[in-house]
Amino acid sequence: MSVGRWLWPLLLACALTACAGYEFKNLAKSDVDLVADEFIDESRRLVRELTVKLYARNPAELAKIPGMKVEWRLAQLRATEGPLVFEELGGRQETEALELVFDPAFRGDRVFALVVGLGGMLRHAYGYNDEVFIFDALNPEDLATSAHNVEVLSWRLRSNYRPDGSPWLITGEYHGVTDNTSFERLFGKLIVLQEMMARIADDADYRRVTKVLHTAGSVFIPLPI
Repeated sequence: MSVGRWLWPLLLACALTACAGYEFKNLAKSDVDLVADEFIDESRRLVRELTVKLYARNPAELAKIPGMKVEWRLAQLRATEGPLVFEELGGRQETEALELVFDPAFRGDRVFALVVGLGGMLRHAYGYNDEVFIFDALNPEDLATSAHNVEVLSWRLRSNYRPDGSPWLITGEYHGVTDNTSFERLFGKLIVLQEMMARIADDADYRRVTKVLHTAGSVFIPLPI
């Protein structure tokens, strides 16, 4: 990303004063940008943690591709910049990829569909940025919508079942017994991160947006392109 002319005096000042112990790029960041960077890093870390936990409870999904390993799935998520698009999911992204998890006709890896959909949606909410600078603008509506969608995803995993009564993916409950609450904690952390970043980005817009989202029920809402 190119540096605007206004930034050159700051860069020169930094060079003259040595800027010891301070990252050069942070001159182009506000306090909010630095917070957003932490939120981006944490949301991606949580998606990776969720990936490992889901495969541990649903090994049959990983086995749908012979020889596939969890480490390779994590590498796919890390290596892709911008939108997460994969041929094995038919190019479906974000909420469309999440719908594959609950699609009886889908024969692919439902865990991969979930983390690609979730991870891609969270990237979209931050404008597909790995980090945020002063000249980037975060959209509070996208952030609030992503929080709503994470909540819907968590609810549907608990409440929706295959035609034979088995879960689409095993998370916190197995054979009718809740034996692992870590999934709910992970989803809860993601929801809080997105809601808090929406407040930080624009508190007034956040209140307006979430009032609409609370009437949306249990459906995924695509983030605007």
